Amino acid sequence: MQEKFPFTNCICRHERSFMGKQPSNFIQYGKTLAYQSHTQRHNGEKLYGYNQCGKAFAKRSHLKNHERTHSGEKPYECNQCCKAFAQSSHLQRHIRTRTGEKPYECNKCGRAFAQSCSLQKHNRTHTGEKPYECNQCGKAFVRRSTLNIHKRSHSGEKSHEYNLCGKAFAQRSALQKHEKIHIGQKPYECNQCGKAFARMSHLQNHKRNHTGEKPYECNQCGKAFAQRSTLQKQTHTGEKPYECNQCGKTFAGRSNLQLHKRTHTGEKPYECKQCGKAFVQKCHLQKHERKHIREKPF
Repeated sequence: MQEKFPFTNCICRHERSFMGKQPSNFIQYGKTLAYQSHTQRHNGEKLYGYNQCGKAFAKRSHLKNHERTHSGEKPYECNQCCKAFAQSSHLQRHIRTRTGEKPYECNKCGRAFAQSCSLQKHNRTHTGEKPYECNQCGKAFVRRSTLNIHKRSHSGEKSHEYNLCGKAFAQRSALQKHEKIHIGQKPYECNQCGKAFARMSHLQNHKRNHTGEKPYECNQCGKAFAQRSTLQKQTHTGEKPYECNQCGKTFAGRSNLQLHKRTHTGEKPYECKQCGKAFVQKCHLQKHERKHIREKPF
């Protein structure tokens, strides 16, 4: 007669799923394998180690996924563009970028996402929660990946180098984005005006020009912004540490100073590709380009 499950010791939300009869796909060896696997999530036990780098994992499937980062194996292939991925979840995410499917919607602002984890991260923009803290300087972040990037500012580590120009990056994704600048690749296209971008984040920012969406709100004055970077530059202290060396005028942000300097130099770096007209600020160029879009016959 087989031994009963020792699941009454588990007090988490999964307790009920382990009660009752033993599943037929598990074999009893003193303790139930299903229970052993489950309790590893609570105690942080990592039984599966990779001998090349020493990294350990709680699940065998996680170990197999990690092995592919060393072997380069990519068994999951997109049947539309033949791009391959190491993990099935990465393939699913890629497919959603092509189809535009966004099944996860924020119940506060209505913004939709292709992944549940993206929605969870987005929710922190509403709550202000920053759960990831740097143990060296105490600065806190919304995302773990942002914390990891920040930590490299202390170490100065830039292990990802582009062999054509020699520029180095702290993050592999930053290197991949930089490569697109050299090859001129712009895979992300606006479905309203056809404008293409090298980065998905640039496309998302651009789309707000059409929708007028401003999801980033200042918790001090209530003013809303289309981009997080603009919100971060917002200041209420009155401090203006950036001074023009030609006229002495001071500014709260470095970018504001750079824009001001163009009034002295006459520089207009943003040029319309259709008519050649140039502008001091990118937003002025974008406003001008919309006039061309309205002029196009349909």
